[in-house]
Order: sequence, then structure tokens, then C-alpha cells
Amino acid sequence: MRPLGVILAGGLATRMGGGDKALLRLNGRPLLSHVTERLAPQVGAMALNANGDPARFATFGLPVIPDSIGGFPGPLAGVLAGLDWAAGQGAEAIVTVAGDTPFFPADLVARLVEASHGQTHPLVLAATKGEAETRSKSRSGLIRHPTFGLWPVALRDDLRAALEGGLRKVVLWTEPHGGRECVFPTDACDPFFNVNTPEDLARAEGMT
Repeated sequence: MRPLGVILAGGLATRMGGGDKALLRLNGRPLLSHVTERLAPQVGAMALNANGDPARFATFGLPVIPDSIGGFPGPLAGVLAGLDWAAGQGAEAIVTVAGDTPFFPADLVARLVEASHGQTHPLVLAATKGEAETRSKSRSGLIRHPTFGLWPVALRDDLRAALEGGLRKVVLWTEPHGGRECVFPTDACDPFFNVNTPEDLARAEGMT
């Protein structure tokens, strides 16, 4: 069974002045449209992790799943919401992507799954080589992209307990569980370029 896809759009978008980054328009269409088109061929089904009134996403036809942990504790809360949803679908794993990152790899899921071979529980984060000031670096020097990962449904209760205990940093949960990194090329551009500011949105217009 292919993993299910979960689009993480539950953040506060403070650098964009609030609101839903996923609904910002890129070349005349919402960012979320670009994301869903790229993800749909790679997964068995999709859901959107977002908080607040789900009606604002009605035109996309996706299940909208809110965080089950209050206080906007970060992307792991969206991962947990996705794992709980996937458990109800009988799935074994999900792949998460960020709702503000329209150019992620078309082979994201295939490569994450390949990198998980041999793991008891598939747990892999996307990574790239290079320099970045705001991204999470691993001990190997790779830049992790923790909103892009393969996550096992079997560990959802473990993740729930960790979040309820105050854990917020993704790698502090993935590393003790044997999490791996899957390195993606950045030959032409950063495939994990995300829209955080109005300037980023203008730059993205020139990348399409």
C-alpha cells in the first residue's frame, strides 16, 4: 500500500502577517493547488492538516484534520493528526509535505520509501546538502527538511506521549527511533524552497 499524504498547513504564518499561506496565489492559483497536484500522483489519498474553520478549504475536496494538541506546538502536532487519520484508513505510513512549498520533488515519496528499507518502522526525513541559516542541520552536515518525511502509524501513540510531555523539536523524536535522512539533489534550485515572506512569494513567481 502506498503511504497516504498529509499536507501540513497548521502554522500561524507570522512572517506573512497571519492567515493561510496555503491560500496565497502563485501564478493565479493557490499555493495549495500546486502542492496537491504534485503530491496526488505519489500517494494513495490526501488530507490537509489545518486549524480553524475547515470550510475555507472546501473547494479542494480534502479531509481537513486539525491538531489534536493545543497551542500550535509545531509540525509534529500535524504529523500526529495525520497519523491518527491514517490509522482510521488502515494505512501503515504517511508522507508529510508543507503547504507553502510548491516545488518539492516529484519522486519525493518513492525516494523516502526506498530510504526506509530495512527499518522496523519507516521513519525518514528529507535532506539536502549545502548552507542555510534557518534550516535544521544534522551531525553529518546535511540540511534537514523536517516537514517532509515518512512517518509510521505504529508510533503514533509514542509521538502523542512525547508531545504531551512537551517535546517540540522534530529530530529529538526521530533520532531515538532510528530516523534516517534521504538526500535530494539541489542542482537547479532548492526543491524545498518555501514561501515565508512576501519576497519569497515574488521569488516563487519567477521559479514557475
